[in-house]
Amino acid sequence: MTDDNTAIEAPKLAFFDIHHLSAEQLGQLGVSQIAYVKPVTVNGQNGFAIHAADGTPMAVAGDREVAMAAILQHEMHALSVH
Repeated sequence: MTDDNTAIEAPKLAFFDIHHLSAEQLGQLGVSQIAYVKPVTVNGQNGFAIHAADGTPMAVAGDREVAMAAILQHEMHALSVH
């Protein structure tokens, strides 16, 4: 209830069978929540690339800590790729 005694409706949850996902649905899992960090060399400089879960390049940072902080700042989960 809110201060004016009106009910707040809870968000509806979606359920699906993970055993029957299409390739496209599987590719979209985690796209907005997960980012990957991997070491790269750009124009002769070492850095760390940030990619979305689907592989889309998002940014390059000068060091790993900055890359991880950028991901966390955007409320995403960071994973390292070796």
